[in-house]
Amino acid sequence: MDHFSFINGALHAEGVPLATIAAEVGTPVYVYSRATLERHARVFQESLSGLERTHFAFAIKANPNLSVLSVLAKCGFGADVVSGGEVSRAISAGMKPGDIVFSGVGKTRGELQAALDKGVGQFNIELEEEGIVLSALAAAMGRKAVAVLRVNPDVDAGTHAKISTGMKENKFGVPIDQAGAIYTRLSALPGLDMRGVALHIGSQIFDLGPLEAAYAKLGGFAMDLRAQGLTVDRIDLGGGLGVPYKRDEVPPPPADYGRMVERVSKGWDVTLMFEPGRVIVGNAGVLLTEVIWVKPGVTHPWVIVDAAMNDLARPAMYDAWHDFEAVVPTGERMVANIAGPVCESGDTFAKARDIDVVRSGDLAVFRTAGAYGATMANTYNSRALVPEVMVDGDKWAIVAHRVEPETLIAAEPLPDWLLG
Repeated sequence: MDHFSFINGALHAEGVPLATIAAEVGTPVYVYSRATLERHARVFQESLSGLERTHFAFAIKANPNLSVLSVLAKCGFGADVVSGGEVSRAISAGMKPGDIVFSGVGKTRGELQAALDKGVGQFNIELEEEGIVLSALAAAMGRKAVAVLRVNPDVDAGTHAKISTGMKENKFGVPIDQAGAIYTRLSALPGLDMRGVALHIGSQIFDLGPLEAAYAKLGGFAMDLRAQGLTVDRIDLGGGLGVPYKRDEVPPPPADYGRMVERVSKGWDVTLMFEPGRVIVGNAGVLLTEVIWVKPGVTHPWVIVDAAMNDLARPAMYDAWHDFEAVVPTGERMVANIAGPVCESGDTFAKARDIDVVRSGDLAVFRTAGAYGATMANTYNSRALVPEVMVDGDKWAIVAHRVEPETLIAAEPLPDWLLG
């Protein structure tokens, strides 16, 4: 459920007409619903309320906007981060350093040191050498870094190849058949406080079967470590639950996920950690755009909109689907291709799609754009960086300004030897 609905024939975000935002901010623009963010956060937490000890950390990569993070911090979420910049964003948004989980396969020594300085609560170690470096940095400060070892369980999540992370050929985690020896050696290091294990097998997962298989595998491994006298008091189960991008898609209800976790984790006696991202923010945002032209085509007309692949990269990167709707539909339908103005054939959002009839100057939205939308935006073709707006009831505010090409040009000084 989201809070984007038609009122008197026009699409609104909560109580605000999207046409109002377009008129005052311009297009393209991302629009987020605070009520939807809060509802999804609450539903996810409630689905796991039967567990004794839990920790929730929002995967910031899905949507790092400070206002989005602030809403989720007020909902009791910490942060799952994968860079030093995301650490800074989480703290700036009001998330406690101790509630931050630092994941990621390529943490630099500088990022590890900065995270220690800021009091980050947990490091998810991706390889033994990283643990050795982290130990040395922490020991030099007279401290121990709380850490878990990310294990690759070699389980196929059954999702898109580019967002699959839990198979042995993926770059993430250490192979489960080597993880025991690595965990033992890391536990002996002076600057580490090894507390458990972690996994994350992929994103946009609809089938709970692979998740259950991976969790069972990780839990059995963790209990083996504990039987050897090693400390295991937390297990990080990552994220990955999918959202419906098409009207007829039916993802597993959070309650089903919660029951599965309760079943598979029975007897573990650990704090269970979760890092949802897309499932919290995906349906909480839309990309609002204006139709520039409806261009005749050989088989279908081309609807050219002012949003482009630099604003919403998922269709170009993953052949991803986003529902396309007119802000003021007439009830008429057409079959058309939808594309942006970027000079790439890949700047195509849909082909032969059954959509609302639209004309030049009409407003439309790409639905389910709250995750991996603005966070992946760029300025290709010297286009402006897309702005973001948050709605709260009948109020709204710009929460990220449009960055115009002139601002980007000003950040590129010419060296003296090119002047004159």
